Amino acid sequence: MRILLVEDSDSILRMIEALVTARGYEVVGVGTGAKGLEEAFARTPDLVLLDVNLPGAFDGIEVCRRLRAEPTTRDVPIIIISAMSTDDAKRAAQEAGATAYYTKPFSPISLLKEIDSIRRRSGTTPVA
Repeated sequence: MRILLVEDSDSILRMIEALVTARGYEVVGVGTGAKGLEEAFARTPDLVLLDVNLPGAFDGIEVCRRLRAEPTTRDVPIIIISAMSTDDAKRAAQEAGATAYYTKPFSPISLLKEIDSIRRRSGTTPVA
């Protein structure tokens, strides 16, 4: 299973990357929404882990909208991982098409369970 991780904080990116690769998943990490879209459209991931507050032209909500608008990425599960915990932020993510929303700091065990659940539903294997 190939996971695209879009996160601008290098420490969080490395932590999540270590967490999910230890579980046997392939991870590609990028630091901006534009790079996330570029990567997703070049090689469709099985799952996207997406921060909301990203530098550059596209925040996570816009990335989510654009992924949902494209036929090749329309059905890819998107898990938002954000420091924003307001109902408005969660509603915006849901309206953009997010599959799930985790607030930082998040439980690594809960995130892994969510990823494993998505993998089981999709029928993909951990290692791509």
